[in-house]
Amino acid sequence: MSTFYEVEHIFFDNTSYEESGDFDLELGFEEPCNRVGGDDFQRIFLPTVYGIIFLLGIVGNGLVVTVMGYQKKVKTMTDKYRLHLSVADLLLVFTLPFWAVDAASSWYFGGFLCTTVHVIYTINLYSSVLILAFISVDRYLAVVHATNSQTTRKRKLLAERWIYVAVWLPAAVLTVPDIVFATALDGGSRTICQRIYPQKTSFYWMAGFRFQHILVGFVLPGLVILTCYCIIIAKLSQGAKGQVLKRKALKTTVILILCFFSCWLPYCVGIFLDTLMLLNVISHSCALEQSLQTWLLITEALAYFHCCLNPILYAFLGVKFKKSARDALTVSSRSSHKVLTKKRGAISSVSTESESSSVLCS
Repeated sequence: MSTFYEVEHIFFDNTSYEESGDFDLELGFEEPCNRVGGDDFQRIFLPTVYGIIFLLGIVGNGLVVTVMGYQKKVKTMTDKYRLHLSVADLLLVFTLPFWAVDAASSWYFGGFLCTTVHVIYTINLYSSVLILAFISVDRYLAVVHATNSQTTRKRKLLAERWIYVAVWLPAAVLTVPDIVFATALDGGSRTICQRIYPQKTSFYWMAGFRFQHILVGFVLPGLVILTCYCIIIAKLSQGAKGQVLKRKALKTTVILILCFFSCWLPYCVGIFLDTLMLLNVISHSCALEQSLQTWLLITEALAYFHCCLNPILYAFLGVKFKKSARDALTVSSRSSHKVLTKKRGAISSVSTESESSSVLCS
């Protein structure tokens, strides 16, 4: 769902709307901006990119779910997080075809599906990012507190209980605005599917939900991810044992940090600047508005591309997962299960320091 849609249509009653360039003069916008070029770019760019993300996301995350289903008896805590993450990413990419059609032409799916797709989109957008924060906390416990006898119990508690309370429940609560405000409305030339806020406070509703998106969907999980992985890097940099495994773990950690912030930071910066302009904190101009429109369209696609990267970053880079994937894609046999079990047993017998490093590479 393009954030740009939220400022493209400002509703003043239930039957009519104005384009964003025709803002009420009382709000400080004096001249309409020509967005024809931006609309043409949007109709081509968004459906194309959404289609690519949809296909890659279905294949990558679908394979992870398949492999996790194949490993019925040997699910580790890391495997459980992978499964949660892939389910969230899968459900998110399932909404992209609807938004692609909406961007290319119009909303043809009615009011009920409009609300439903909004709810699915929101719950899985937030849950996907929050799960990444949980994975970083789990790896922090496994590496930094590897010798603590309570660590395994804490990790198990996080993976089996707290992930529902701190990830899925808040994500579900954050869908209430979609249930209340999201609807399909015939605007004449096209039907749109969007949140329709109360007339007099529409700008403040939009600003509030945008700041919520930035805070809950980026700042808080980003701080957790950055803090946990920086401590992990400091921990792995100490000592002389297992240098090869440590170097690989450090490289993996840096890649995880860079990918998360590279995908989400540009989009959130765009939302923040556009919201400041919406509230007249930044002086409005057509050139700035059009630039932000293009910026949001491109960076939004980059942010959603993280759904395609997650299977690679959190699953396919792992040696054990790749072995399991090869087994799942071939004819299974009892002997393959025995070999997999033996290999897992061998890995569990290494030293604590090496095992801690291997958590990042598994």
